[in-house]
Amino acid sequence: MATLLHLDASARRTSISRELGGVFADAWRAEHPDGRYLHRDLAADPIPFIGEGWTELCDRVLAHGSTDLDRLAELVDSPAQQRAWEIVEPLLTEVRAADVVLIGTPMYNYSIPASLKAWLDQITFPRMSLAPTRFVVVTARGGAYTPGAPKAKYDYQERFLRDFFAGHFAVEDTVFVNAELVNSRQDPALAHLRDKHDASYAAALAAARTLGKEY
Repeated sequence: MATLLHLDASARRTSISRELGGVFADAWRAEHPDGRYLHRDLAADPIPFIGEGWTELCDRVLAHGSTDLDRLAELVDSPAQQRAWEIVEPLLTEVRAADVVLIGTPMYNYSIPASLKAWLDQITFPRMSLAPTRFVVVTARGGAYTPGAPKAKYDYQERFLRDFFAGHFAVEDTVFVNAELVNSRQDPALAHLRDKHDASYAAALAAARTLGKEY
């Protein structure tokens, strides 16, 4: 049975990244009527930051050279590590069950929200692979970060996530759908770029819908 894990990280209950994720998820569910759909709202129900128990568990993974995620629980040997594992285990179960992980996220300060980073930190252990899980990231960005744009070099959102999934999870083909210049809706200084935003937004909606059908 195909499984989609859908994560939302926007602090806004109504946001473009949530809208794009919803478009993808609706298309995916229409194509997989018997599929399993899991949704986690990282903003409304935030994941705790990693604590010392998690770092101890990570050290034990390294010391034992363990790459078998099914046996991580066997490495727990203290109450602090057990508390950490009780947070990690359901998150790992969700992501490992997923054929597709869909992440809807805004760009905050050129990067990702702390809520999304907390999720990534909790589920990531050394030498951990999630291939062949497929990752799709749909984003909303206040400015323009396409190649050639003045602020393209400050895009630590897509660059970080692409490198993270490749480096930690051995997933090399993460797909990104970006709606740019979102701040042109509110910022008078960007109002002259509203047409470019509208085009980017429309293209992102179409891409999210198409990908949802294809995945």
